[in-house]
Amino acid sequence: MYVYVDGRVVHKDEARISPFDHGFLYGLGVFETFRTYDGHPFLLDDHLERLNHSLREMNIAKSFTRCEVMEILHRLLEANRLQNAYVRLNVSAGIGDIGLQTSKYDQPTVIMYMKPILAPSFSKGKIGIVLKTRRNTPEGKERLKSHHYLNNIIGKREIGARTDVEGIFLNEQGYVAEGIVSNIFWVKSGTVYTPALHTGILNGVTRQFVIALLNALKIECQEGFYTLDHLRQADEIFVTNSIQEIVPIYQMDDRAYPGADGPVTSLLQKHYKHFTSFLWTKYELVERME
Repeated sequence: MYVYVDGRVVHKDEARISPFDHGFLYGLGVFETFRTYDGHPFLLDDHLERLNHSLREMNIAKSFTRCEVMEILHRLLEANRLQNAYVRLNVSAGIGDIGLQTSKYDQPTVIMYMKPILAPSFSKGKIGIVLKTRRNTPEGKERLKSHHYLNNIIGKREIGARTDVEGIFLNEQGYVAEGIVSNIFWVKSGTVYTPALHTGILNGVTRQFVIALLNALKIECQEGFYTLDHLRQADEIFVTNSIQEIVPIYQMDDRAYPGADGPVTSLLQKHYKHFTSFLWTKYELVERME
């Protein structure tokens, strides 16, 4: 496979960064993962909106436009001979001296990774397991999609290599937070619930899209602080991320849930698939659904 590194498309075995990059030395870097469907990067504008916000928070002097990213993306899709791809756009702070820096980083390292999308092995859905590991609090005022992934890795070690399981974090106060690589939703008596951002979760792009889709479908969605018992009493549970899309949970704590047969879950999956080949942002939903 080929990757893009600071203006060049190179074979992955030839990709290099400096050992003085502060993304390596201090974890100062952010990224976005998204999918292309027949060459179209679904919700790219929303990913770039979050990425650019995160770069400002990290004091990295870089901002991406759709046009700029599409030029990189087309080069990489062509090099890898792909149309349906897993894409990671990664921006680290760039080279600096050893020691903590407070001034702006004005020469960041930009890398785009890519790999084929493989057929999911969890068409039935996943098993949810509540983790013993608690979701750590964000390092700043909000959680960024940054290089700091140790908490996620510790959670992943609890469930091992299984791909049919999603670990579910509670936060330090015991409220339902999110999955290891996902946001979580559940349905009770026709209302959809999801943890509020103030629980310390990542504001996932797919999470935002699902909330916008629920609003467009006139299905009530509430964000808040919810106990594990509230989640366990759900009629349906599903998790979301940009690569796996909307994934039903069919079992948690030895209790069965409808999984892919859940009426709200299946409705959202149907609408989601309708938009993947042409939508740039969640803000287009209203006019597209009229």
